[in-house]
Amino acid sequence: MSEYLITKRVVCICFLAALLSGCSQSNTEADSTTPFKANKQVKQPRSESVSYRTIEWIDLMPQDDLDALLNPPEYLDEIEDGSEEDRLSSQFQFQTPQAGAGDDRYQQALKSTRIMPEFDNQKIRIPGYIVPLEFSKDQKVTHFFLVPYFGACIHVPPPPPNQIIYAVYERGITVNHLHEAFWLTGILKTTLTENDVATSTYTLNVAEITPYTE
Repeated sequence: MSEYLITKRVVCICFLAALLSGCSQSNTEADSTTPFKANKQVKQPRSESVSYRTIEWIDLMPQDDLDALLNPPEYLDEIEDGSEEDRLSSQFQFQTPQAGAGDDRYQQALKSTRIMPEFDNQKIRIPGYIVPLEFSKDQKVTHFFLVPYFGACIHVPPPPPNQIIYAVYERGITVNHLHEAFWLTGILKTTLTENDVATSTYTLNVAEITPYTE
């Protein structure tokens, strides 16, 4: 099975685990195979202990979108793994034989651009994985997508647009391994970004990036 041929149950489990699971590691490095959510009890760096609010990825998604993803339609079980219907587009759309399947609430949630407006211009802190988009002359990543689990937009299709953050960090960061997770702090804006990789409904003007720790 190629990296673009992924079963619907794997997609659903991977994405929902990324939203709802916590890290269980005892060391300070994030496990690239284990999705995480923000631990609001984590000790924050001195510079962000007061002014930055630690949020979780599901905070950025309307509740009814989350409810729809937690209750996938029965027709997904009827799609044979590896079949043409099992192929996913870059926006998580299934090519199903059922009439109107792409218009159901589940499919709408998978490509939702709905945002939580209360986060516009808010100072936030969130963990995630970096998908590089642009580099500086010294090969540091300056523009990238931040995603809730490793492999999103690379090995597997992207999450819903309201679960992707377009990040701008003019100082740049050296990313040696894509499975490395980071804490990002900055000012979040509810702006739409579209390119060949993915679509995002949030933009983060990054103030600081630090390695992910529990």
